Amino acid sequence: MKITDIKTYVVKVSDRSSPWPWLFVEVETDEGITGLGEATDTHAAPALITAFETIKPMIVGVDPANIEEIWQRIFHTFSNINGRGFTSHLVSAIDIALWDIRGKALGQPVYQLLGGPVRDRVPLYTHIQDQRQASGPQDAYDRTKQVIAEGFTAIKTDPFNLQRRSGSDHWGADKIELLSPAAIREAVDWMDAVRDAAGPDAELMVDAHARFDTASAIAAGRALEHVNLVWYEEPVPPQNHEALRQVRENTNIPLCMGERHFTRYDYVPLFENRLVDYVMPDILWTGGISEMKRIGSMAEAYYVRIAPHDAMGPVSIVSGFHCSMTMPNLYRLECLHTWFDDFSKILDPMFKYEGDCILPSDEPGLGIALNHEVLEQYIVDPESFLRFG
Repeated sequence: MKITDIKTYVVKVSDRSSPWPWLFVEVETDEGITGLGEATDTHAAPALITAFETIKPMIVGVDPANIEEIWQRIFHTFSNINGRGFTSHLVSAIDIALWDIRGKALGQPVYQLLGGPVRDRVPLYTHIQDQRQASGPQDAYDRTKQVIAEGFTAIKTDPFNLQRRSGSDHWGADKIELLSPAAIREAVDWMDAVRDAAGPDAELMVDAHARFDTASAIAAGRALEHVNLVWYEEPVPPQNHEALRQVRENTNIPLCMGERHFTRYDYVPLFENRLVDYVMPDILWTGGISEMKRIGSMAEAYYVRIAPHDAMGPVSIVSGFHCSMTMPNLYRLECLHTWFDDFSKILDPMFKYEGDCILPSDEPGLGIALNHEVLEQYIVDPESFLRFG
């Protein structure tokens, strides 16, 4: 079998699901087997589409079973512009598609090829809206009640309302924020409402979206300790590990990092310096299925739990599911369960889920495929990525 082509599709089903389009990648072969990948990011689609055209000569004509060799070829070809971030996005989409091809060729689900399952289903956590999207703690209470009634017992939210204060339409990921005492009080009120609605046994997480200075991150963390959180996520930007160490040494909440860390190499200092209790690699950004498994194994050696990040399209969650089936140190797989209806419009078949779990199937490969009969109506201009935010 040989790779014959790479095709890309930029798709947006509705504003009810992702605020940005999804970028799907299909790797075609001369035996008629096609592998599905994804490279969604909030802004990078036009550049990534061009890059996929660039890497075609590297992999067309190559046996798609050579997953590791292709991974290394793409990664090191672009090493002069750093293998992380943009390059690992390219690697991720191709890697996921190659695992899909391999599973289809062998008639096996991908999780069977990764060593077989260590669980019979994958538990999920979901989100309620962030405070910047709401009008106050009553919204947090009502939405939490709804999500709990839908069967979820693990919920994440960003309780820090900075958009209203800055007067910006962008939610602030492009700059380091200083949290005022009033903003911290609002965050506490928000999380108290979530805890009240969810009950004492629900698993709650706070996401800071990597945008606070060290003093603000520490002050907010201390103020939220009484909520009994599973984790405090990305309290400071990922570039400075000493700042993260300061937060760790001055708060009493487990810390989670990882969606902005790319490939196994970025995780080494997190583990060696004992800076985190959880890691959350994004399978579309960190290097695909192959790299997610490697990061999971590294985390296991340090007794750190892994909870794959997922805020993108359906290939993201399904490829994360296959890894999660096989990783003994899994906490939960992230989802935005309100997007599932839109996923089902473009997938045939759709993945199986029940309550707060995704269930395995015997479908080969990833077990999903794009429904090209309906996909055309959802194709959008790649430049629409750049208009987000």
